[in-house]
Amino acid sequence: MGSKKRSSWAKQKAEFAAGLGGFGEGSGLDDAFAREGVHRKRAAADHEAARRRKACESKNRYASRAEAEENLAWCEHQGKRGLSIYECPYCGGWHLTSHPWEK
Repeated sequence: MGSKKRSSWAKQKAEFAAGLGGFGEGSGLDDAFAREGVHRKRAAADHEAARRRKACESKNRYASRAEAEENLAWCEHQGKRGLSIYECPYCGGWHLTSHPWEK
């Protein structure tokens, strides 16, 4: 069992904090939380960029709904079924998709 002297407690506390590898009192846990916040923001931005690539940038863009409907009819004539049209929230154009568009 350790000593009950305050100086001994302070020494044990310092040794314990040193053993935490920089996670003791005043050691920068706030910095760790800040890094986590930056990581989450970067992950959210990457996720949104991936959604944009999948929903917009990887598809043909049609300037009007009529143009998209014309292309949809051509695709159906060629044997491709199950496509639908949606207005893109990213570019404002129109795209074809094989997945139902959820708003």
